[in-house]
Amino acid sequence: MTNSTTTSPPARWARPLIAALALAAPALALAQDAPTPDKGDTAWLLTSTILVILMTIPGLALFYGGMVRSKNVLSVLMQVFVTFCLISLLWAIYGYSLAFTQGSPFIGGLDRLFLNGLATDSLGATFSKATPIPEYAFFVFQLTFAAITPCLIVGAFAERIKFAAVLAFVVLWFTFSYLPVAHMVWFWAGPDAITDAASLDAVVGGAGFLWAKGALDFAGGTVVHINAGVAGLIGAILIGKRLGYGQAAMPPHNLPLVMIGTCLLWVGWFGFNAGSNLEANGLTALVVANTILATAAAALAWMFTEWMLKGSPTMLGAASGAVAGLVAVTPACGFIGPMGAIALGLIAGIVCLWAVTWLKHKLNYDDSLDVFGVHGVGGIIGALLTGVFASPDLGGTGVWDYVTNGVAEGYSIATQVKIQAIGVGTTIVWSAVVSLVAFKLVDLVIGLRMPEEREREGLDTTEHGERAYN
Repeated sequence: MTNSTTTSPPARWARPLIAALALAAPALALAQDAPTPDKGDTAWLLTSTILVILMTIPGLALFYGGMVRSKNVLSVLMQVFVTFCLISLLWAIYGYSLAFTQGSPFIGGLDRLFLNGLATDSLGATFSKATPIPEYAFFVFQLTFAAITPCLIVGAFAERIKFAAVLAFVVLWFTFSYLPVAHMVWFWAGPDAITDAASLDAVVGGAGFLWAKGALDFAGGTVVHINAGVAGLIGAILIGKRLGYGQAAMPPHNLPLVMIGTCLLWVGWFGFNAGSNLEANGLTALVVANTILATAAAALAWMFTEWMLKGSPTMLGAASGAVAGLVAVTPACGFIGPMGAIALGLIAGIVCLWAVTWLKHKLNYDDSLDVFGVHGVGGIIGALLTGVFASPDLGGTGVWDYVTNGVAEGYSIATQVKIQAIGVGTTIVWSAVVSLVAFKLVDLVIGLRMPEEREREGLDTTEHGERAYN
């Protein structure tokens, strides 16, 4: 390798198989004689798309619905379901274009506005050279990621926010936080554009801001979980605590629903993580294995720690631990080995339990369903430790050099963790600022908080005129 491909930090760390979801810029035109998409890859990507829908509706909806009080269960189900529908349409109208077409380092362009130019024979890149996929498959897969992320946020301020305020906020947040972060982390011109050091420099120059710096995020630790977790924390603080919080018990009203939702999340997460490889191959199988192992380790770590501290192992604790493991392994799943996945899961289970108990109590905020404690903190842990466990010395895959078409030499844990920290910090600041402004605007125009008497009665009847149980 020449010096230009081994010593330049932006080039060296920006060429890995990064961030599944989408580093493959679908707008990249392939040559006329390019190979046709593999039917197995296409089938797997479409199956993964359906699995991510499963993890959102009904998975996330039931998980959240079971954890609130019975008078508010329908309100949470509605917020998740309708948010998914709303963002799906916005993704088609302008979201896909702003996230995954050429523009600036911080946001894409308007080439695919209203899906202009997207056809059944349009092709996009994967992470292997000369291995295209149908752009429609990529579009709809990315749609599910864009739709689930705002749905995660609503758990932070469940049981006290106006339904109209939720809808207005998610539109603003999706437009000004999700889309820019997705573009910064995942947009690049695809591997076929890289043939030598000069072409690599050109790809880096046209890529998203964090991709160009070499930030690793296989399936959404920054884009989805940290982004949503920070927004949830800002919302929980601005909207305020639920009436009676800290004075009256507010246990989950239906733990079987929580368990069902957790299991649907776990199953759907295989589409989330393994689908992010965009191909059906050995790396996809590794991602499936890592997703199982990290999740199991985190569930056990949370359960046993809680058992030691409180005297009993709880279903809610095991389920929460499983979700923490799923979150933490998301950015790392395509870069680490199985033993790294187990270690990551154990760490995430313990640290996220600390976050939802000690940290939340210390900071005195009411994050109803622990969106920040699980998704925000779990995402931060996963993103930072990706830089550690991706090391080949610790069983990781290292990073891929598209110039030499092999694993890059000289992996540095310290260097990669520093890059990961830049990605984490950028996402935190971006989401916090956008969320603060968006919540303030919605509060001025619509109002965020339900009136006290309506909150006491419950949002199911006062907002939707229905009851979950008769």
